[in-house]
Amino acid sequence: MSSTSLLARARSMFRIRNQLLRECLAELLSTFMLILITLSGSAQKITSFETKGNLLTSYLAGALAVMVGVYTAGGISGAHMNPAFSFTMCLMEQLPWWKFPIFAVVQTLGSFLSAGTVYLLYYDAIWHYSNGTLTVSGPRETASIFATYPADYVSIGNGFLDQVIGTGVLIVGVMGIMDPRNKGVPKGLEPVVVALLVLSIESAMGSNCGCPLNPARDMGPRLFTYVAGWGPEVFR
Repeated sequence: MSSTSLLARARSMFRIRNQLLRECLAELLSTFMLILITLSGSAQKITSFETKGNLLTSYLAGALAVMVGVYTAGGISGAHMNPAFSFTMCLMEQLPWWKFPIFAVVQTLGSFLSAGTVYLLYYDAIWHYSNGTLTVSGPRETASIFATYPADYVSIGNGFLDQVIGTGVLIVGVMGIMDPRNKGVPKGLEPVVVALLVLSIESAMGSNCGCPLNPARDMGPRLFTYVAGWGPEVFR
C-alpha cells in the first residue's frame, strides 16, 4: 500500500464530521492562537524589563494575533474568539442562540489553555523577574502578563464604560469591514484590516484598563493565574 493511500485512509479515519464539534475545535484553536501570541507579547515586555519589548510591541502582538486567529479558523466557525462577538452574531441572527454558551465556554477554555502555555514558555523568566513571588501588585508584579487590570485612578463605573465603548468600537468596526454593501476589502485580506482596527483601538483606548475587549481573553487567563499561584487577589 502506497504512502498516499495510507495518508488518505488516516485522513478519512480522523476526519471530524460533526459540524458543531468542528466549530468548537476551530474556536478553541483560533482563540488559543490569539491569546498565546497576545500574552507572549506581554510576557516578553514585562519579564525583560522592557529591553526586548515595549508597549508598542505588545500592542502589535495582540493585533496581529487577531489576524492569525482569523486565518486559522475563519472558514470553519467564523473565528469569533470573543463571547461579545458571538453575542452580536446571535443578535444579528447569524448564530443560533443555543450555540452562544457553547462558544463562550470553548473560547474561555482556549484562553485558559493558552495562559498555561505562556506560563510554561516563560516559566523561568517569570520567576526570575518576580524574585520568586507571584504578585498582582507592586514593582515586580506578573499578573498583568495574563489578565488586564485597571489603572489606580479608574473607578468601577469608568472602567465599565471604557470596556463598553472599546468593545463597541471593535464590534461596529468588524461589522463594517465585513458588510458587502460598504467599500469592499480585497478578498482574503479582511483579517489584516481587522488587525489594524484592533491596533488602532489599543493605541487609543488602552491606558484605562489595558484594552481587553474580550471577556474570554480576560477571564480565561485570570482563572489560570488564580489556580497557578497568584491567588484570589487576581479577582480584586
